[in-house]
Amino acid sequence: MDNDAFNSASVVDYWLTEAAEALQVADHLFEKRDFSYALFFGHLAIEKALKAMYVAKMKKHAPPIHNLLRLANGAGIQLDDEQQNQLIVITTFNIEARYPDMKRAFRKKCTPEYTAQQMEVIREVYIWLTSQKI
Repeated sequence: MDNDAFNSASVVDYWLTEAAEALQVADHLFEKRDFSYALFFGHLAIEKALKAMYVAKMKKHAPPIHNLLRLANGAGIQLDDEQQNQLIVITTFNIEARYPDMKRAFRKKCTPEYTAQQMEVIREVYIWLTSQKI
């Protein structure tokens, strides 16, 4: 896409809509007790919100990566240590849900309590990201 055709506002809107939908799917999956995939979609919600911020700040398309900390750093988003650690943990939900090991350890780790706790972190990060002026 050439620069003349690039409309950053519409791309930001696209990513924000996608992020909201991914979070809604995560909530539905949690309600249905499909915990590992709820966290996977929670990761997608944060990834898409970060891509909206990246486009808003950099005025170009976000890179096609899934590492949340790399996306945030690439967009120049200032994060404290806790936020960095949250993004690192949430990134693992993408990898572990997509590529489960033979023992299916991630799915066993996703108890109702663990998943509820992580979904709360995801919601907090999502609210913080989408409240930023972009």
